[in-house]
Amino acid sequence: MRIQERKLDDVTVLDLDGKFVLGEDGQFKKIVAANIEGGVRKLIVNLSGVNYMDSSGLGELISGYISMKRASGSMKLLHLGNRLTELLVTTKLITVFETFDSEDAAISSFAPAQESAIA
Repeated sequence: MRIQERKLDDVTVLDLDGKFVLGEDGQFKKIVAANIEGGVRKLIVNLSGVNYMDSSGLGELISGYISMKRASGSMKLLHLGNRLTELLVTTKLITVFETFDSEDAAISSFAPAQESAIA
């Protein structure tokens, strides 16, 4: 699997490409940890290029999510596709991860909620 990292203001996007499976030597986990160490607290994982994910890949996503939460950050998933959506629904992890079909929507979701003015 290849991982490309992009910065959009204070949001980091990881574009994943290939199979997210056992044998990646914790590549994803290491990149998430390095980002946390570097102060990243807003992370989007773009899965549009992932054509297959096994349980170890899913475990890596969960690990990344937990690491970001522990660092007071947030990790969101982008472009799951049908197969990965089914996997998250089956494992009930769809209730844990915030998922988006649009990069703009994912980025906007990090913005603090606007409080309505009280007159």
